[in-house]
Amino acid sequence: MHLAQQIEHNIHRGDAADTVTLDYEARFLRRKRLVSDGGEAFLVELPETCSVNQGEGFRLDDGRVIAVCAAVEPLYEVRAEHLVRIAWHVGNRHTPCQIAADRLLIRQDKVLKGMLEGLGAMVTEVTAPFTPEGGAYGHGRTHGHDHGDSHGESHSHTHGHE
Repeated sequence: MHLAQQIEHNIHRGDAADTVTLDYEARFLRRKRLVSDGGEAFLVELPETCSVNQGEGFRLDDGRVIAVCAAVEPLYEVRAEHLVRIAWHVGNRHTPCQIAADRLLIRQDKVLKGMLEGLGAMVTEVTAPFTPEGGAYGHGRTHGHDHGDSHGESHSHTHGHE
């Protein structure tokens, strides 16, 4: 089995030896066995956990690149007359969000759907590749949002959650 220990950026599908199609959760990894769309198993072993996105690829130990494709998955399409206001509420809840000029795409969450509809948004179930915004510090992934005690040190800050 081949080993991938680095991620290549700006990969064009035609330049890659194969592709691997992964949903949003599966694209967040450090060490994982994957199977390409062509059926080749390979092991990803990265120095740290990271998020890989469409347009990136895994460099195998033999020099080939396996391009990453975002899988189609169930999402909510959110549209509203005041979309910026709705986007603020989505972001205030630390929810991954794919932003377009006329709509937002978010992962399905019935509680969030109810809140957004209560704010006047039109929320529709769709299936599409999910490639949310990366955020100010990278790909926008975190290991949770714990504000509790950590190694004897603590901190606090306000989010303004409603």
